[in-house]
Amino acid sequence: MMRVMAPVKLAPAAPGHAEHNEPPALHERAMDNLRYIRETMERSSSFTGISGWGQVAIGVTALAAAVLAAQQATVKSWLAVWFVEAMFSLLIAGWSMDRKARAAGLPLFSGPGRKVAFSLSPPLLAGALLTAVLYRAGSTNSIPGMWLLLYGTGVVTGGMFSVPVVPVMGLCFMTLGAAALFAPAFLANWFLALGFGILHITFGVIIARRYGG
Repeated sequence: MMRVMAPVKLAPAAPGHAEHNEPPALHERAMDNLRYIRETMERSSSFTGISGWGQVAIGVTALAAAVLAAQQATVKSWLAVWFVEAMFSLLIAGWSMDRKARAAGLPLFSGPGRKVAFSLSPPLLAGALLTAVLYRAGSTNSIPGMWLLLYGTGVVTGGMFSVPVVPVMGLCFMTLGAAALFAPAFLANWFLALGFGILHITFGVIIARRYGG
């Protein structure tokens, strides 16, 4: 014969039992975690270590270089002035970005930082090689436009991993470079002043004010 089991009575949950308190607490912790993850991803998705005031300093030295280069009697000495300026600008950029990153407590060569560097380096290297080629070919009038165009290309590609204003700056450099390629030769040096000088100063101030120095 089959036995009929007596129904088991469950004791009522005590007031204030954990099952009434845990779901809200778990939900709050989950929302806090999601908020932290979202903020971390937003910070890590773009490189904010570009120093606006560093860009301003680069622009000021570029204007001085343009004035000095205009006084040179030979193309070789003119190129020498701008090469010294390029090296000096790299030092300023590296020092200013390192200082800004340290002040913010962020790694300079984070994921986005490496992407910016790797995107900017190939156009700069191509510009250096093409400068030698154009100098040997006697086509030095094309060098300023080529510099501006390739530098702008690197800034656009690298700026995709940085703050939004950086790609805009790159597009301005590219536009100026394209115009310099078809401009009269006597304006070439002043196109460099307008690009590496005025554009760096203008966008440097914007970056400094909007993105903390």
